[in-house]
Amino acid sequence: MPIYEYTCKQCGNEFEELVLGAETDVTCPKCGSEDTEKIMSACRAKVDGGGPNLDALQGGGCGSGGG
Repeated sequence: MPIYEYTCKQCGNEFEELVLGAETDVTCPKCGSEDTEKIMSACRAKVDGGGPNLDALQGGGCGSGGG
């Protein structure tokens, strides 16, 4: 059961929601509007060893912060 990030088109609130199905209607917890849109989450990953420093990425969560 993934957690997705959404933004409300009515009030601009950004929030996370545990989604049980692919076609679930999501309601804004701030204003109650169903006019919401799934937004792209910026995930964080930590790589051991030599490789790109992906730990430097910042942004909204993927549920677990790693680190």
